[in-house]
This record gives sequence, structure tokens and C-alpha cells, in this order.
Amino acid sequence: MIQDIMPGTEEYLNAHMVSAYVGIDPTADSLHIGHLVSIMMLRHLQEAGHKPLLVVGGATGMIGDPSFKSDERKLLTVEEIRHNVEGIRKQLSRFLDFENPVNGAELLNNYDWMKDYLFLDFIRDIGKHITVNYMMAKDSVKKRMETGISFTEFSYQLLQGYDFLHLYREKNCRLQMGGSDQWGNITTGSELIRRVEGGEAFALTCPLITKSDGKKFGKTEKGNVWLDPQKTSAYAFLQFWLNCSDEDSKKFIRIFTLKTKEEIEALEKEHEAAPHLRILQKALAEDITVRVHSKADYDAAVDASNILFGKGTRESLAALSEQMFLSVFEGVPTFKVSRTLLETGISPVDLLTEHAAVFASKGEIRRLIKEGGLSINKTKTDENTLLGTQDTINQKYLLVQKGKKNYFVIVLQ
Repeated sequence: MIQDIMPGTEEYLNAHMVSAYVGIDPTADSLHIGHLVSIMMLRHLQEAGHKPLLVVGGATGMIGDPSFKSDERKLLTVEEIRHNVEGIRKQLSRFLDFENPVNGAELLNNYDWMKDYLFLDFIRDIGKHITVNYMMAKDSVKKRMETGISFTEFSYQLLQGYDFLHLYREKNCRLQMGGSDQWGNITTGSELIRRVEGGEAFALTCPLITKSDGKKFGKTEKGNVWLDPQKTSAYAFLQFWLNCSDEDSKKFIRIFTLKTKEEIEALEKEHEAAPHLRILQKALAEDITVRVHSKADYDAAVDASNILFGKGTRESLAALSEQMFLSVFEGVPTFKVSRTLLETGISPVDLLTEHAAVFASKGEIRRLIKEGGLSINKTKTDENTLLGTQDTINQKYLLVQKGKKNYFVIVLQ
């Protein structure tokens, strides 16, 4: 998990109980799995007896970090940031212990110490210690010089550097951690501490995680994989991890779980003996889905997955929440029909040809029924069955299965 580490950091960690911080800009009201790398660093830090500080950038989030971004970020209002901070706060307690009296985690907001800092005071107190040459030498700034960088974003590293100085003074914080793209900002902070206080502070970064195919980690065709179930359902979250390649799973299980070296190596041996069982992916997916969501959500997502791949029953289908049902069958061809059709009763032959074009003709559906290839709500169906509203899932849906793999959803209106 270590990309870069400032000389002396390891020795300092071994000699002292250290307060260390990671910063997150509240650009949304949920964390996504890209954030989990640095959060797991804080978790490991706390497990080793040190004190984690997590700084939500209420002030820096109003500026926007230019690090390795090609364009200026959208500036957020104070109200938007406050809303986002509250959403993030709820998610962190699943990873960090905030109650431990010795090394309990703390969640801080840099807006609290920046909001009353006058601009003239800031550039006198802080700006005079860091030269423009020093700031322009950072890779994150260099890459923006051709396309242009505003003074607002150029000043970001000074603000983040001041956070480190403030925490050094107020919380005895001597270590800042983050993704490798933050190295320039972090070292600006340690340099500021050296110049202003004559103190020593340290930096440690983790690699930016990419997938083996070169694509950005945590991104899908629909965007980020979020921790908030309203943005990414527990089912979609589980599927992301289950669909990881073998190579990625070996890397991710080391980063995103707390399994021991021995446990991981034993899982790898099991996996290599029967790769088709995807033992590594299942262990990774269970661990992280339970931590982010819950055991109940994990079990429901597994049941939902079984339904999709043919092992489910009518009872397990009926047990799905509407949100889970819609998540599982997102993208499946959908037909809307009038509720009155089912209130009076209708045969599957009429429903699936005249009102929902699942079949091109009545002859086609009758042939499939004779072969036992038509199921509605995971139950084999014959042409004499009358479908009513009592047969629906969540009083609204019928799941039609044509053969083994072709699904269709009927929605009552």
C-alpha cells in the first residue's frame, strides 16, 4: 500500500504513538471506493495503535484541488459542502473507531479554522514562507501550466499546507497520508512546518489504484462505485467486486480487507486449485460489502444474484425489496401494461403477445410452454394459467424468463 515515504517516517512510527491525517474534499455527499484506499490506510494506522484524523475539506473543497486534473473543478457553495460533509460523516464510522479513549479517530473540517482567517493575514503569515518557484516545481502544477491554472487552484497547496501546520500545532499531528497524486501538496505542508515552526513532519502515500486492463479503478460505465446505497445499490456494489479479474483480486484483497497474510495466501491456494469457483473474488466481495453495507444487505444481494443466474425460487424473488429487484434487472427489456388486465385475469399467451411483445406470435410462446421453457416469477407456466395481481412482485412486477438466460420485466400501471 506504500508508494512514497519520506525518510524517517518508519522510524518515527515505531518510536511514538503518532497522530496522522488524511484529507478528503467533499465534492459529493458520499464517498466512493476510490476513497477507501486512504481510509484503509487510516484503519491500519489505528489497528497499529496510532491516532487517525480525517479532515473533510470544507474550505479546500471551495477551491478545488488541481492535482493531475485537466480542467478547473466546479466550485461548491458552503451549503452544498455542509450537506456533503454530513453524508460522509455517517459512512466513516464503519471503518474507523471514533469511541476509543486512547486513539479514537477524529473527523475535522478545515472550514472551522479557515473561515475567519483574513486573506491579508494568510498571505503575510503563510504565503511569505513558500516561494512561487517552489510551488511551480510541483508536478501537479506543471501539468496545468500549458492548459492554464487559475490563482484559485494554484493557491490550493498553500491551503492544504496550512491544514498540516494547523494540525501540527493543535493536534500534535506529524504525519499526512494520501494518494500518490497528493505527494506535492503533502510535502508543501511538511516544508511549511519546517520553515514556520522548525519542526519535523512526515509524508506517506499509497499508489493510485488501477485495474489490470489499465482502466481507472472504481469506475464503471455508469460512473463511480459509491458507498451510498442510493447511488450504488448493495447488489451493484457486490457485483463490482465479484467481477474483478484474478490479478486485480489478489491486489484488492490485500488493500481493502483486514485479512492476515496467512489467510490471503490460503485463499490464493484454494483459488488456484479451482479458479472457476472464483474463491478470491467471493471472499473479497463478502468482506467489503458487509463492511460498507451490512450482512443482511450482503445476503440479500447474494440471493438476488442467484435469482438472476437461475438458482432462485419464487419465494426468494418475492423477498427482494423493490430497490433490489430494480437493481438486479436494470437494463432488462421492460414492458408496461394496464393493471386492469391482471385484475380481471389474463393468460400468459395473451399477455406476452398482445400487450407485451415478448413473443412475436402465439405459436412461438405455445411451443416454448410445451418444452417447459417459460417461467413467470421463477415458476413454470402453462397456457391455461390465469395471471392476476396476486402473482405480482411488490404488487407491481412480473418477471418473465424465456429459456435459461432471457429475462423480461412486466410493469403494471
